[in-house]
Amino acid sequence: MNRLPPHIGHMKQIFTPCVLCLTLALASPSPLLAQDAQTDREEGFSLMERGFRLLFDGLMQDMEPALDEMAKAMKDLEPMARQLAELVGDVQNYDPPERLDNGDIIIRRKIGAPPPPDLPAPDTNPPLDQKPEGQIEL
Repeated sequence: MNRLPPHIGHMKQIFTPCVLCLTLALASPSPLLAQDAQTDREEGFSLMERGFRLLFDGLMQDMEPALDEMAKAMKDLEPMARQLAELVGDVQNYDPPERLDNGDIIIRRKIGAPPPPDLPAPDTNPPLDQKPEGQIEL
């Protein structure tokens, strides 16, 4: 079952009616735009501009909680992403990931790619409250 994150489903619910309204507004002839006077034309555009501004302000209010949540998630992932970038280097030096029959996923380095960057030195004084990495023999 391929479920979308909740903020994407909410965006679809908002985005579809907005696109429909925009399409209808641009496709239907407006009496304000049909008049020849320049002032009437400018007034029509300013009404449309205010309408779009109200529409997008409402969209931003609806999307703000999801965007805040996404920003927090990205901030939480930043240290791990930086560590991964140090280990990998340039991603163009790698082939696309492959999934093996046993479920493992491997990412092979391209033939002829420059050697990978050196591994960072291990931390000799890890914090005591941090769980050890790797396997522990019992």
